[in-house]
Amino acid sequence: MKRAGAVDRSLERMRVLSGSGLDHQALRGTVLAELARMMPFDAFVWPLCDPRTTVGMAPRARIPCPRELPALIRLKYLSGPARWTALMGSSSPAQSLQHATEGDPARHLAWRGVMKDYDVRDVLSVVFADKHGCWAWLDLWRTGRAAPFTGDETTYLAQVAAELTPGLRRSIARQFQAGTGQSELPEQAVLTLDEDLSVAGQTASVAGWLRLLQPGPSPHHHVPAEVLNVAAQLLAREAGVDTHDAKSRVHIGQGRWALLRATRMDPGQRDSVPPLAVTVQGCPPSERLDMFARSFGLTPRQWELLLLAAAGVDTGTMADVQGVTPYTVQDQFKQIFQGCGVHSRASLLAMALGTRGGRA
Repeated sequence: MKRAGAVDRSLERMRVLSGSGLDHQALRGTVLAELARMMPFDAFVWPLCDPRTTVGMAPRARIPCPRELPALIRLKYLSGPARWTALMGSSSPAQSLQHATEGDPARHLAWRGVMKDYDVRDVLSVVFADKHGCWAWLDLWRTGRAAPFTGDETTYLAQVAAELTPGLRRSIARQFQAGTGQSELPEQAVLTLDEDLSVAGQTASVAGWLRLLQPGPSPHHHVPAEVLNVAAQLLAREAGVDTHDAKSRVHIGQGRWALLRATRMDPGQRDSVPPLAVTVQGCPPSERLDMFARSFGLTPRQWELLLLAAAGVDTGTMADVQGVTPYTVQDQFKQIFQGCGVHSRASLLAMALGTRGGRA
């Protein structure tokens, strides 16, 4: 690990990057380059998250085992030690695999099932979360003869998370401003998956969604990475590892969002294990509004005003609902407009709901 002065300079660069306005792909790429200058690592996995359900989406990764991707994702979600949802509630948002397993990485299902075959020595995990939700998690891998991650490196990565989380959240918010959101989306699609997350069947409408969702690496490029993540979350719920819903909201370009949901199909035979079903559809207004409010960091009262405006409620009724004056309601909307970069309620709702051009 670099000396204290270098760490301070690196954290200052992270602060600048967080406020730079880069999109999430460019932001993550630049941050990874900075991390590599500070501490060595051989591979990484860095997905964004649905802030409410914590399910991964839009992953950025470099791993030595792309053919093992479904197994790696499934076991990652089923593994308890250093899981990103556990780090959200811990004293530090970062922890190494060696530390979490007390020097016995075989206690981690993903290490035992996949990583050990690729000579992974240690994994340093960090979660990017705030009061509005979970925005991403990052795993850094060390392989071969590399030393385990140190306490100083863990502390540094936790500090990086504190600096970078606001920028990641704002990069999600900017996706609402990315276009009109008016292009027609494919009809609802369904993929069925086996317990190992291999695709067993799909409806014809899946082809349209494949052009919009992020594919996995070869040879799994025909399966959207988000599908594997939401299905793995359902397995984690069933195993009692986590309680978050098995669904995620995914940006698919031009201000449009998709909703993915995993469920267990009804058993066809008494003794058979029913397959998983992942449904892909356009994101309903209520789900978009929740994602919008979280990513722009609205307060609970501002969130309530947004919901009331979407329902067509007038200013006087909003004031009665919140127990304030109409002038206070108008002042609250001015604050929302400033934070979201719009100048009217119509523009605000257009961007939040994707009904027409979002930019003011």
